[in-house]
Amino acid sequence: MTIDRRFGVMPALAWMVLSFLVLPLVVVFPVSLTDTRFLSLPQEGLSLRHWINLFTSEAWLRSIWQSVVIAVSSTAIAVVAGTLCAVGCWRITSKLSEAVRTLMLVPIIIPTIIYALGLYKFYVDLRLLGSYTGVIAAHAVTGVPYVVITVSASLANFDPRLEQAARNLGANLGQTIRMVILPNIMPGILSGAIFAFVHSWDELIVVLFIASRTIFTLPRMMWNGIQENLDPTIAVVAVALILMTLILLSAELALRARRARLGTGTT
Repeated sequence: MTIDRRFGVMPALAWMVLSFLVLPLVVVFPVSLTDTRFLSLPQEGLSLRHWINLFTSEAWLRSIWQSVVIAVSSTAIAVVAGTLCAVGCWRITSKLSEAVRTLMLVPIIIPTIIYALGLYKFYVDLRLLGSYTGVIAAHAVTGVPYVVITVSASLANFDPRLEQAARNLGANLGQTIRMVILPNIMPGILSGAIFAFVHSWDELIVVLFIASRTIFTLPRMMWNGIQENLDPTIAVVAVALILMTLILLSAELALRARRARLGTGTT
């Protein structure tokens, strides 16, 4: 009886915690369909007017485009840098490589506000404040840790005998990396790319510190809307971001499941 009660209480507590985390997000969905001009639940019926405003407003479309450009560019840089770092640390396998791998995690360990303040003072001397280059570089630095973590996890399951076999068959280092190592760790690379993209897409604090009035990413546009007029389009954007995140995470889980099935079939 004691065991049954314990296992009954734990699922109940788990569902309570999940409900506490998820229910505030669920409220956003009906708010995005409100028929009023301010943030509230629908009063007389459901309306798509604010969804239409998101895809017809020049300001919102510009912010979406800027977020896409910054997120894609920073993700590409983070994937290349993070993958090279993870592969290099994996090949060296020493205390120095472990120190480098730990150092790569610093951008997501320190508080974002501290990182943004440091960037502001650093960018003043480099004259990068208010530039796309500065924002992309800042997002790329915070995206690298995600790639390092996921690629390192994939390399932990990589059989080094495959690399040795490729070298014995005459492949040089570049060919071995391109034709043997990268295909086997591609799920980790794609997972890191997804996390880096979502992080850049949702980032706000760094943009507030280093971006000028000409750079309005989607989170910054939402921030301004909350501060000024509580436009219900903000709820629409929140729903769109939630759906996009769910789609990307579902794709990442499907990729991992497919990879696991292929591995099981091979064995």
